[in-house]
Amino acid sequence: MHVRLMIAAVLTLLSSMVPAFAEDPVADAQAIISEQIAAMKAQDAGKAYSFASPGIRGLFPDEKRFFEMVQKNYDAIFHAGNYAFGRSKLVGGGEMVLQEVMITGPGGKDWTAIYEMRLMDDGSYKVNGVRMLKNTASTGI
Repeated sequence: MHVRLMIAAVLTLLSSMVPAFAEDPVADAQAIISEQIAAMKAQDAGKAYSFASPGIRGLFPDEKRFFEMVQKNYDAIFHAGNYAFGRSKLVGGGEMVLQEVMITGPGGKDWTAIYEMRLMDDGSYKVNGVRMLKNTASTGI
């Protein structure tokens, strides 16, 4: 009986030491992208900034500077109309997800955004960069 309890305790301890990995990297990355786009549309700088990776936070050390950068350089995302997820690509078994997002921006102009999503130690994904392509159709990543 004591042996069973000891084995159960050891297994419980070992299972808590396993690093956090996303169960469905693409779905998790897409959820974060959707939440960040919603935060942009709602003018919620703090929430939008919370989805930025440590590398992006290093470049823009506060939410105000980050929000100003997004407004200036990523107007299609900042004022996104409709958007849809395109193709995705896992790198390193999910350590990075490249996610294509087709966006209708201001004036009805179409854009493709390629999001680089990085897996954090806690198992969540953060936005580590976005590359914008004007008036493009999905061609893959």
